[in-house]
Amino acid sequence: MGEVQDRDAGEAGDLDRDLDAADDGDEGAVSDLPSLEPAALAGVLEFLARGLVDDPDKVRVESVESAGRVTLRLSVDQPDMGKVIGRSGRTARALRTLIRAAGVRAGVGTHVEIVEE
Repeated sequence: MGEVQDRDAGEAGDLDRDLDAADDGDEGAVSDLPSLEPAALAGVLEFLARGLVDDPDKVRVESVESAGRVTLRLSVDQPDMGKVIGRSGRTARALRTLIRAAGVRAGVGTHVEIVEE
């Protein structure tokens, strides 16, 4: 069987110091992110949806912009609808949350509709 090695107190202190140093440099990390263009939101949703479905070639996202708001209409192949919606709508809710966060970064409100083709 393998041996369990005790961590030397000096090693643990070094690790703590390294983690503290890394934390100090990340304080402005969120504000340092590049802004996102509203037109790119459709690409983000398409990328996420393609990773969920069996037939990624059938994923389509239509973007409609109006008055500082973007509506994204996601359509997938009928057999993949359940994968995009998820159990009790959990996957759809997660997609909407991610797109809402990306929309905040782009400075626009977002709405995601999942439609049948």
